[in-house]
Amino acid sequence: MLSVELHVHSSLSYDGRDPVELILEQAKAVGLDAIAVTDHDEIDASLEAAERAPEYGLVGIPGIEISSKAGHILGLGVEEAIPPGLSYGSTIDAIHEQGGIAVIPHPFQESRHGVMARISKKELAAGDAIEVYNSRLLTGRANRQAERFAAARELPMTAGSDAHISEMVGQAVTRVDTDERSVEAILEAIRQGRTSVEGKRTPWHISFRQAAGGVSRRVRNGVMGLFR
Repeated sequence: MLSVELHVHSSLSYDGRDPVELILEQAKAVGLDAIAVTDHDEIDASLEAAERAPEYGLVGIPGIEISSKAGHILGLGVEEAIPPGLSYGSTIDAIHEQGGIAVIPHPFQESRHGVMARISKKELAAGDAIEVYNSRLLTGRANRQAERFAAARELPMTAGSDAHISEMVGQAVTRVDTDERSVEAILEAIRQGRTSVEGKRTPWHISFRQAAGGVSRRVRNGVMGLFR
């Protein structure tokens, strides 16, 4: 079983803080086997992380968190950015065209762009896997809804810390049942549902600080954009 972190943001995300180096250092320190950096609609830091991961004894999975019209979708195993604003189905198709898998993160959290506010349950089931444990939780209700949904439909389950600072990397991990340490083997095991999840809550004060920092950076970037 490999310990895999599938949902992390670097400073390339508008709401992320830390560079790739600190993220990889933390991943190694907490004993992870593989990690995917999944920035919002950006892929350069993820490609850097995938390239540098072996220096830290890790498998680096390239990825991106895409802002589809329906909400957020993780594309894992892709090496080219997928544009935001596509429909739910078109976004998943674009991921598959690159040989990647589509993981639906925090689907029942509308305030964090979960897709269930805008699509049907049938459409949600079109994803390759459902993130059933996201460590940035308040009551845990949305995680439980996601787990019940995935279990009822026998869909593969994943977990992710959704870390926006390096210290929170590894708060939630996906245990992947494969002996082969490669991107291809890990993604195929996820497709087949050979996973289990575990995690713990990101402390509330850190979640709130991350959210506030993301808002301030987004406003600042928007203001700066007016003068470009």
